[in-house]
Amino acid sequence: MNTPEESTLGIVGLGLMGGALALALRNNAVLGKRGRLLACDINTETLEAAQGLIDEGFSSPEPMLGRCDLVFLCLNPSTLLRFMERHMARFRQGALITDIAGIKGNIAAAMERDLREDLDFIPGHPMAGSEKGGFAQAGSCDFRGKNYILTPLKRNKPENLEFLKALIYRLGFGRITCTTAEEHDRKIAFTSQLCHAIAAALIDCEPDRTITRFGGGSFEDLTRIAMLNAPMWTELFLENRRELLDRIAQFEGSLDKLKTYIAAGRQKELQETLETVRERRAAMG
Repeated sequence: MNTPEESTLGIVGLGLMGGALALALRNNAVLGKRGRLLACDINTETLEAAQGLIDEGFSSPEPMLGRCDLVFLCLNPSTLLRFMERHMARFRQGALITDIAGIKGNIAAAMERDLREDLDFIPGHPMAGSEKGGFAQAGSCDFRGKNYILTPLKRNKPENLEFLKALIYRLGFGRITCTTAEEHDRKIAFTSQLCHAIAAALIDCEPDRTITRFGGGSFEDLTRIAMLNAPMWTELFLENRRELLDRIAQFEGSLDKLKTYIAAGRQKELQETLETVRERRAAMG
């Protein structure tokens, strides 16, 4: 693998995250004079908007994949699996591939089982995003200091993993966590999917569209992510349903406890619980 400055990098899918990756690669001077940034998207208007940011744009991946040393697949999980099944033969020999999908179990299993022997696929998940979608909003997606999760496969080459880690830090991310696909899906069900489910439920339970006139920040902070990409989050919820349902039940238990204390006027227990959660949240950093 060449250094990033000398590599040809490809992005499949110039939506919010694909666009944000392209911006970070350019703005952080990751690509040198000999480096190239190619991108593929089915939306020709998006490719036109990306002119000047990318070196070349393609409406079909066929002419692009064979030229790339590293490819970021910025696709939903099911779309990604179909893409790999259809286009695996077109990747450059020895290419490194990674993704940004919000669940990892099915992807990791498929790549361990089906990936071409000369390719290397390192599943990844940048923990950054925005409630705003599409390439036009890519500038609102800030990577600085954010978390990035990798779920390496047993077959990954150590030098490719180190190359990808170095590139991720140069994109602006502050911390990389390497874990298993199973642990990723279990924990992400809590820190991401449960949060989106709670935000959606909060909005779903209140039809008053003028209630934000009574907001002081708490409601706005809690429900910002309810302005979600419905097709994508439907897929993530259902693909990770077992873990998400466990986390919903875990949350319901805590909410029921608070409800009991409030209904019974149990001031001591309520205050002790609130003090405990304050201390726990502070310790989480």
